[in-house]
Amino acid sequence: MKITIASDSFKGSASSLEVAEAIERGIHRVDSSVVCDKFPAADGGEGLIQTLRRSGDELVKVRVHGPLFEEMESSYLKRGHTAVIETAAASGLPLVPPDKLNPLETTTLGTGELIKHALENGCTELLIGIGGSATNDGGIGMAAALGVRFLDGSGNDVVPAGKGLERIARIETDGLSPLVGKAVIRVACDVDNPLCGENGASAIYGPQKGATPEMISRLDAGLRHLAVCAGKEPAALEPGSGAAGGLGFALRVFCSAELESGITMVLSAIGIDGSLKTSDLVITGEGRIDGQSRRGKVPVGVAKLAKKYNLPVIAFAGDIGPGTESLYDAGIDAIVSTTNAAMKLDYAMSHSLELTEDAAFRTWHLVQTVQKI
Repeated sequence: MKITIASDSFKGSASSLEVAEAIERGIHRVDSSVVCDKFPAADGGEGLIQTLRRSGDELVKVRVHGPLFEEMESSYLKRGHTAVIETAAASGLPLVPPDKLNPLETTTLGTGELIKHALENGCTELLIGIGGSATNDGGIGMAAALGVRFLDGSGNDVVPAGKGLERIARIETDGLSPLVGKAVIRVACDVDNPLCGENGASAIYGPQKGATPEMISRLDAGLRHLAVCAGKEPAALEPGSGAAGGLGFALRVFCSAELESGITMVLSAIGIDGSLKTSDLVITGEGRIDGQSRRGKVPVGVAKLAKKYNLPVIAFAGDIGPGTESLYDAGIDAIVSTTNAAMKLDYAMSHSLELTEDAAFRTWHLVQTVQKI
């Protein structure tokens, strides 16, 4: 029997490939004859560089500002004139201590600094993954790093964070780096949310970034204000404009970037179709799976492709949230939790690989039982 394993990383605890290897170990504890074809996958968030990296690629290290404006070292991938940039590497959620999560205070400035460095380093094609951010600043931090000015009523630059959105009175783009217009910028987007509203950046993703209900209302109003000041209200309604707290909107508006489905882009790049043609089963997964996984996340992207070959799909997840019943209509046939008892989050994350291996072990016993019926 042959299976294809293509999981996302389990954010903050295990890489995509580590998850696949843990699943393989669990299966082989039951049946060592099963062939496991492993593919690291990503949807535009954490792990994109690792997924796309090839021999000979250069990992360029850069000093940037992190999500809390702290100085830190980040990096991007360079292959000839192409750069692969992860928002998560400079503005990511794991970079913010849990007690400091507050999207009013976080910025995409560091992501913009990575983009600026890549452009000045001779890159004319940029692939930017924008998942996994800790931000809700509408991308003004990113744009500010590239030379766009966001001014308040007194002509002063606003703080390029979520709290600065409501203070914008004027936007000046004259200082935007001319290198932006000479580059092809593709954005690997892991969600299809608009910028504002009940399905927008603040309402849907604000809570996981530390936003209270009061903050959500304030941030959503700030994003609407940004769209008005930019004169780009229609762009705010486009799918993906709400990705990464509105970074998708800023890349679209200020950088003329094309937003694409990250998982579709990655699956094409890694050539998984060849494996699926000769497989009997597909296993995928992510750290937390819920109804939002339909909006461009790895498990559903993998499942949709697997259904082209009429393959059953099992998804592993550390946390199963609300709305997962809708995923059974999106190509996923079964969802398995890797947690096997009541446990604290920090324990689950620090033991994610052994928990995943154990879940695969239990699941494969079930698979064998079904095969005997």
